Parts: sequence; C-alpha cells; structure tokens
Amino acid sequence: MSVSEENANIRDHHRRLLAAKYELRRNLYKALCKDPSLPSDLREENRFKLSKLPRNSSFTRVRNRCIFSGRARAVYETFRMSRIVFRALASKGMLNGVKKASW
Repeated sequence: MSVSEENANIRDHHRRLLAAKYELRRNLYKALCKDPSLPSDLREENRFKLSKLPRNSSFTRVRNRCIFSGRARAVYETFRMSRIVFRALASKGMLNGVKKASW
C-alpha cells in the first residue's frame, strides 16, 4: 500500500470516529430543525448549531475502503477488501470458507 492510500485509510478512520462521536448531537439538531411545531427562531438556532459541527462528523463523508490496498471502489463490506484483493486471496486459498465455483 502506498503512502497516499494509507493516508486515505487514516483519514477515513478519523471520519468514522468523528461521525460516531457527534452522531447523537447531529441527530438532535436535525430533529429540532425539522420540527414544524417549534418556533422559527429556535429552529434557526439549531440549524446554526448543526452548521457549526465538523464537516467530517457526517456519515455521508465516510467511505468504505479496502484495508489492504486503500481502494475506495468495489469494496465488499463483509470482508472489507476490494474485489481485486479478494480474488487474489481467494485463489491462493487464504480465505476460509471461500472457494472457486464450479458446476
């Protein structure tokens, strides 16, 4: 894995930690912003608080990455690896319970 791919994995891990840390606060502010029964100044205040949270604390900025190569696309969630690494490891027999299909 190159340095840039390793840095991408570190950045993604940092985003996951931030998202978990601010999840309750973010959900509370969102709910208070969307509640039409509340006065508009209170809703605006919560909208402002929501905008002041760190950008990387949003779950939409979290990206599934391969833990071996750092690849962001075609990553199997259950194995946390890209299709390329998965195929290489499966063909070597290094993944338990995975074998090539034949019929």
